[in-house]
Amino acid sequence: MDNTTQPTTSGMTGLIEDWVSDKDAFKNVSWGKTMMWIFLLSDTFIFSCFLVGYMSVRMTTDVPWPNASEVFALTIAGEHIPLILIAIMTFVLITSSGTMAMAVNCGYRRQRKQAAVLMLVTAVFGVCFVGMQAFEWTKLIEEGVRPWGNPMGAPQFGAAFFMITGFHGFHVSIGVIYLTVVALKVLRGDYEERGYEIVEITGLYWHFVDLVWVFIFAFFYLW
Repeated sequence: MDNTTQPTTSGMTGLIEDWVSDKDAFKNVSWGKTMMWIFLLSDTFIFSCFLVGYMSVRMTTDVPWPNASEVFALTIAGEHIPLILIAIMTFVLITSSGTMAMAVNCGYRRQRKQAAVLMLVTAVFGVCFVGMQAFEWTKLIEEGVRPWGNPMGAPQFGAAFFMITGFHGFHVSIGVIYLTVVALKVLRGDYEERGYEIVEITGLYWHFVDLVWVFIFAFFYLW
């Protein structure tokens, strides 16, 4: 190994040279992937603000916060099962991350049919998740939960629930559309010449949505 070090320039000139040299770290990163990372970073700030605001409200309210095990329980075959629907929703999203990862792998192997099918399967998982979320919303609305009130405890519960889960559900819905459009274009062979990095870029978005749900699940449903 060569332990010799490159001479550095001092002063403002050296600072400028060091700053410019850092561009080499990103020279092989595509524009599309860079823009997706920037978008996800900005989205991270938004979700963080929502979750921090929710935790602040929950810790400062004088009215007892509803028990998630009771609020999100379902009665199946006469048995009162807590958080069963939330557990299924989490399982569906985690499984969709697996199919998305396999789609990315197939994309880089230029197996476009397999990649497209796996992306469509991932989209179906997303539809299932949104459907179960719609059922959850319907159930709570029928029980009287509103953004401005809640018969089961702290009135802020409804606003926090609909805002956080609704914003996430919106992301999942957009992801389903995004996956479907890209999958059909992959299946049609539109990316044969350019390559299939678009599958990885789509996967970045989907994995982000799944990761955000892990935090929502932990802070909203388990706390």
